[in-house]
Amino acid sequence: MTAAAVLPPLSRWTAGGERLEVGEHRIFVRHDGPPDGAPVTLVHGFPTSSHDWAAVVPSLAAAGLRVTTLDLLGFGESDKPRRHTYSVRDQASLTEEVWWQCGTGRTALVAHDYGVSVGQELLARDPARITRMAWLNGGLYPDLHRPVLTQRLLHGPIGPLLAPFTTRRRFSAALRPVLGREVARQDLDAMWEAVSRDGGHRLAPRLLRYIDERRVHARRWTAALEGYTGPTLFVWGPADPISGAHVLARIRERLPRAGVRELAGPPAVGHYPQVEDPGAVSAALTGFLLGGPGA
Repeated sequence: MTAAAVLPPLSRWTAGGERLEVGEHRIFVRHDGPPDGAPVTLVHGFPTSSHDWAAVVPSLAAAGLRVTTLDLLGFGESDKPRRHTYSVRDQASLTEEVWWQCGTGRTALVAHDYGVSVGQELLARDPARITRMAWLNGGLYPDLHRPVLTQRLLHGPIGPLLAPFTTRRRFSAALRPVLGREVARQDLDAMWEAVSRDGGHRLAPRLLRYIDERRVHARRWTAALEGYTGPTLFVWGPADPISGAHVLARIRERLPRAGVRELAGPPAVGHYPQVEDPGAVSAALTGFLLGGPGA
């Protein structure tokens, strides 16, 4: 049976947001849920956009949460400067500026993939600002990160030569091996639409420098993760070859008091839990963000 689409059209998602002036750049930001609801910020991963959260946000908003999503610089509907030196720490500063402009004080934080590094940097700066922390598949421990071949090539010396030749078909072919469950072609097409807007696929080699940053800042970011004393939940797809069951094993060892929702299926979920199984992710996050325990 062919998988049904779970994401709304990208155009509908972006129509519900705005582009804020943040420093020299315009950043796409969207708010859902009641203005007086408990705030939560969702941070997306590489190479996609906030649209990854579109199947989860309605449940969080319906539960009374005030949900902020944004496209980080170089992603989705945000500006994609070609010669910019992208860094995780700058993305964290950008997120803080969005919070300031939107009047967001203390907030829960949910992060996926590239976003987990942004989340770790935010925790390292000001853990008291984060009321609750939820993590989806990502390279929390750089020594366990296993980039797929496409990532390794784009991150290497020939990356700038290869990136312009990425197509919708090649993008989908590279994404499918990291998924544990089938994702509808319409959803993969929408993800590619966000990646390729304004030639964004050409930026992959620059954005992939986060792999090096994780090694450089490993001690600081690991300390932030393991030292955080607030409620913590991991919603994890074990079938992910990049950051799946092997990362979850260390999480259970190092953070025994954290809650874990392992999406073991069958079939087991892979690298994109919020797209592969949005119902389970919505249920886990809603209960946790409304004050439930991590488990």
